[in-house]
Amino acid sequence: MQNSKRMMVAGNWKMNGNLEMLSHFKSSLPVFENIDVVLCVPSVYIKEAVGANFSVGAQDCSEHESGAYTGDISLSMLAELGAEHVIIGHSERRQAYSETNERVAIKAEKALENGFVPIVCVGEPLEVRESGNVFEFVGEQLAAILNRCKQQLDKLVIAYEPIWAIGTGKTASPEQAQEVHAFIRSELKKSSELYSQISILYGGSVTDVNAAELFAQHDIDGALVGGASLKVDSFKIICEHANKRN
Repeated sequence: MQNSKRMMVAGNWKMNGNLEMLSHFKSSLPVFENIDVVLCVPSVYIKEAVGANFSVGAQDCSEHESGAYTGDISLSMLAELGAEHVIIGHSERRQAYSETNERVAIKAEKALENGFVPIVCVGEPLEVRESGNVFEFVGEQLAAILNRCKQQLDKLVIAYEPIWAIGTGKTASPEQAQEVHAFIRSELKKSSELYSQISILYGGSVTDVNAAELFAQHDIDGALVGGASLKVDSFKIICEHANKRN
């Protein structure tokens, strides 16, 4: 589980991978003493992933415990499989499944109540970036989370993922990323005395090439890695860069 202000590298396989690939990761990733390594695999592979040199996370969860919600997976079910972390509010869920700020906040609250470490995603689309309204947009996303999770803020992780940099090959410059991370930290400070202990990850085309420069920024505490988390060698190098910083 997450420790206060340890660097974290979380891989998000999205709807990719298979058992052979997972077996390769389990046998190839070493122990990293100074960081938290999490692999968020498709839910059908969670049980198989448990017991390796990394923690296991889910990519989404239902805000409901049980009932007529075909296709949903409850937090208690994910816990039985062995997941400890869960990604919430990823931009693909917000866009493709119309998840609102309020629904994301409810999921984060439920995850905390069930003992999970939620990795809650925030970030702006290209038009917001170009209009200069990044802080307002991200601030609204954060406000919903802070209002519901104020009592347990130190137990969650925030991931800043500029939507225009996800799967596009574009990456926010280290300076752009740091600027938004610093803003997020300032917003957290208004809500919790433990703001400095809350990890803020950067997500958006993180690779083994740009990771070190991103991790050198003061308020970037790790990464939420997409495509590069599907290649064990690349993912291992990203983890090594994080491990060196600590």
